[in-house]
Amino acid sequence: MNQQSQKIRVQIKPEIFRWVRERAGSSPADLERRFPGYQLWEKGEKQPTLKQLEQLADACYTPIGYFFLDSPPDERLPIPDFRTRRGNVEQPSANLLDTIFLCQQRQAWYRDYLAMQGGKPLSFVGSVTLQQDPAEVASAIRRLLHHSKAADSHTRTSMGEAPPSDRQACLPDRQAYLPDRQASNWTEALRMFIKEVEDAGILVMTSGIVGNNPHRKLDPREFQGFTLIDDLAPVIFINSADTKAAQIFTLAHELAHVWLGKGGVSDADLKTFPDSDIERWCNQVAAELLVPLDELHSVYQPGEDLPFALNYLARYFKVSTLVILRRMYEAALIDQHTFRQEYENQWKYMHQQPQNEGGGNFYHTLRMRVGNTFAKAVVISALEGQTLFRDAYQLLGIQKAKVFQEFARTLKVL
Repeated sequence: MNQQSQKIRVQIKPEIFRWVRERAGSSPADLERRFPGYQLWEKGEKQPTLKQLEQLADACYTPIGYFFLDSPPDERLPIPDFRTRRGNVEQPSANLLDTIFLCQQRQAWYRDYLAMQGGKPLSFVGSVTLQQDPAEVASAIRRLLHHSKAADSHTRTSMGEAPPSDRQACLPDRQAYLPDRQASNWTEALRMFIKEVEDAGILVMTSGIVGNNPHRKLDPREFQGFTLIDDLAPVIFINSADTKAAQIFTLAHELAHVWLGKGGVSDADLKTFPDSDIERWCNQVAAELLVPLDELHSVYQPGEDLPFALNYLARYFKVSTLVILRRMYEAALIDQHTFRQEYENQWKYMHQQPQNEGGGNFYHTLRMRVGNTFAKAVVISALEGQTLFRDAYQLLGIQKAKVFQEFARTLKVL
């Protein structure tokens, strides 16, 4: 059969090749390097062998049956699409689709697990409407998460930042005690925020790749996050290929989706004002959750050099300078021209910095990818005999018993 597949050529329509390539996010040149003659296939001037077709399907993460269709399928996202940066008309990538399917599978398992444990629905899921004041909703979320700035003053001090009451005493030496933006501990701020959200009963998964496959990188230009709504086991997924500061805003934005009870793929873009009422409202809730306007007014000093003010406020609130810019514009502290001009400068700076997926520790990275709460539930369930080890490995994306045992030890369940 192998020898036959190397000789048999199959008739595939050129538009199918184009659709598969675009779905995989590849260029003709990319595939030509891996499959000499590919561009002739796409032009309809030559056909691949069955063996080559199987290899192409594997390389493009596409079921081979799709190649034999008369026309490209209308492959839609299984959840609502709120993205606005690149529009909703583009074909979702195979990486996005497979990430959503994987998270849905994990959510279904965790919901069943909670039901067996006697879990109760979370009252805050879908508890608000678009008609409610975003500031009031942000305040309710903050109370539930204990995400209060006053309670966080010790953390600020330990990270080189003064609490609000001590700020005036620091003013003479502000330039000295505020290091540059790269010194901000965004990773720790994100970690603490995620813990608060998971403690509230929401699963948070952060990854920059599909599953544990380092060759399938997620593109933050396509999506920054999504939410799977469920009153027992809501899931928030954050694209960790984005900057850490951007991930913090995305997490806050997705929280608003949970409270609203409207899940889907989001694009928390601070530069634009989305057409979607839902996205506009979620952005407003997220911004108020992270940077309350009353506190911004009390901390901001009029007349201060804008780049320095942005840096100071971003470190004070533990958010990106882009969030601060948006809040300053909404508070009428800067005009629209200044907002757009400085936004471009800050965005370019942020995205020039290398992003680190997991610090080199596989087990730490795996815990972030699947979520600490989910990881512990799967491992404990397998160790107690409620879940087959085979299924546990599949849910966690691992293959070896040795890796599972070591992962269990890092989670402190062994």
